[in-house]
Amino acid sequence: MKPPDENEYESSFTLQSALVLFIALTLGVLAAVIVLPNWLPGLSESLTGSEPKVFWYLARATAFAAMGLLWAAMMLGVGITNKMARLWPGAPAAVALHEYLSLLGLGLAAFHGLILLGDHYSSFSLFQILVPFATLNYSPFWVGLGQLGFYAWMLVVASFYIRKQIGQRAWRLLHFVSFLAYLGAMLHGMTSGTDRSLGWVQGFYWLTGGSFLFLFTYRVVNSLVQKAVRIPASPHQR
Repeated sequence: MKPPDENEYESSFTLQSALVLFIALTLGVLAAVIVLPNWLPGLSESLTGSEPKVFWYLARATAFAAMGLLWAAMMLGVGITNKMARLWPGAPAAVALHEYLSLLGLGLAAFHGLILLGDHYSSFSLFQILVPFATLNYSPFWVGLGQLGFYAWMLVVASFYIRKQIGQRAWRLLHFVSFLAYLGAMLHGMTSGTDRSLGWVQGFYWLTGGSFLFLFTYRVVNSLVQKAVRIPASPHQR
């Protein structure tokens, strides 16, 4: 019997559950912003003072969280295609995690952009947040790459829920967009992040980017080797 293909597994989330997860994530972060000032001294001033900094801190924190989740989702995706995921954590679990982390990371990336509306230093408008290359006063090109990466990521996540409508071939082609999303997010963080010069920040990008490049290269080389040594089937086996 032919083993099940990882691409044949159904989506772990319905569109409704995905929206509920996104809304819950947003409400949870907003609730924390409201509640935490009563618990931590000095946070009220950071939130409501003349120069509130909490929005900047939240934007930076969610940027790294979203980038880490995108990296994990990409690593799982490559692990699924090269069959490594069958060893751990198993194909069904890997597919579910790949989808879940992609969705969660997309929610954090959206929050990362929208929370900047409250930051007085950047002074971004909603138009500048939503439209690529519109942040004329602050690294428009590199910020625009991040925005394009976000929309590409959104397209990939949406493809989970329209797979049957567009077909398996189109779904796989759409998933190649995830590489562009990852590249755009990496360049965006490495060039436009205000803390990009810090050692731990550079280490974060080198570690995540380098490990993904290694796994991706292994995937490509392994695929080429298998094609090169593959013995054509005899007429009786075809």
